[in-house]
Amino acid sequence: MKSAVETLSPTRVRLTVEVPFEELRTNLDTAYREIARQVTIPGFRKGKIPPQIIDQRVGRGVVLEQAVNEAIPQLYVSALQENDVEPLGQPEVDVTNFADGAELTFTAEVDVRPDLELPDYAGLEVSVSDGDVSDEDVEEQLTGLRERFGSLSTVERAGDEGDYLTIDLAASKDGEPIEDAQATGLSYRIGSGSMLEGLDEAVRGKSAGESATFVSQLASGDYVGQDVDVTVTVESVKEQQLPDLDDDFAQLASEFDTLDELRADLRERLARSKRLQQAQEARDAVLAKLVELVEIPVPEGAVTNEVEARRDAIRHQLSHMGITEEQYLLGEKQSEEEFVADLDTRAREALKSQFVLDEVADKEETAVSEPELTQALLQRAQAAGVSPDEYIQQVVQANYVPTLVREVRRGKALATVVEKAVVTDASGRTVDLDRLQPDGTLASEDSEEAEAAEGAESAPEAAEEKSESQEGDDKS
Repeated sequence: MKSAVETLSPTRVRLTVEVPFEELRTNLDTAYREIARQVTIPGFRKGKIPPQIIDQRVGRGVVLEQAVNEAIPQLYVSALQENDVEPLGQPEVDVTNFADGAELTFTAEVDVRPDLELPDYAGLEVSVSDGDVSDEDVEEQLTGLRERFGSLSTVERAGDEGDYLTIDLAASKDGEPIEDAQATGLSYRIGSGSMLEGLDEAVRGKSAGESATFVSQLASGDYVGQDVDVTVTVESVKEQQLPDLDDDFAQLASEFDTLDELRADLRERLARSKRLQQAQEARDAVLAKLVELVEIPVPEGAVTNEVEARRDAIRHQLSHMGITEEQYLLGEKQSEEEFVADLDTRAREALKSQFVLDEVADKEETAVSEPELTQALLQRAQAAGVSPDEYIQQVVQANYVPTLVREVRRGKALATVVEKAVVTDASGRTVDLDRLQPDGTLASEDSEEAEAAEGAESAPEAAEEKSESQEGDDKS
């Protein structure tokens, strides 16, 4: 087999493959066996029909066509490997020459990752939000904790902001009740905005036994996205009583004995959370800036495939919610054209990011170790809520391992760029991401110095071992 590659554009190539007829003998034999098992010819058992009889009764052309159809995928993969081409999507194959006993020639056009010219990404400057924890932040956490341990008591007054109501809801369209939009005994907190638009305004100031009707839109069902009339009836009004903020509350709500200890713990938790948030902001900002600095052509075929994949995923999620795509778009007040255009934009940005990170990984010679791949599998299994063994089985069956390896490799490439970047917060202070641990804590500088010292101490030993090894090689 001979093959050659021709660049059609920065994102598309054409492979030309030439195969001598003799190299198709194995495929011809396989085609004869398959046809012999499929056809029925009087006087011969299935699977035992001689090739010459198949040629007479079925036709030599059918055999040749089946042999070529079987051979081309294997030959295409070999041509990719021979020319070091990594395809994006499926190829467009065209058989340009083939006859019985003659050489097979075919072409395969396929999208490929473009070659990119990366800028010097060492020292990229990005800014993230401040990571300071204010007293107000801590008090907000304390208030949320108090609300979790609060109690509700019925009051004989009109409902106000923060009160809890027991309500009944009944929706109708043009005076006709909507069967699947009737509910009783619902609990709702005024001001939460967690149900229907307009509900807060309707119930605020209402006492038990009072009703109000307002216009809103349902989130599911046959009338999703349409204006309907909703009648809400308040059954009861309850006021939340919060526990006193003292040492007794700290002991009730936590493992700490004093309120000061609880406050300190909440402050530290918030600090860890904000550090992790800064790290994520830094990754996003660095990637966005790097993509912005690189001219990245995107293959249209890959964009189309990515858009369809994203649209199918959204449809799958909506189906679990009992909503069609049309109903979803009505609820979002978005046309199909706007929806697809948004998916197109996201797909292009995602592909650009992948191309850039792949280029960085190549430049940095980034590899993925087996422990790193295992860790990625465990994390994804946990996120999916399935056992690691079950998830690994799904990954292998779907042939997803190569994709997962690429994702991990890109993640390592991005980490490398972030490590070389200059990250500051909104106040202009340098953000220390080098010491950040996965839980948001910071490794002590003493531990880093100890690791550096340990490395320095081991260097002479390593040099001595290398010298001894070299001496042994010289003697041999």
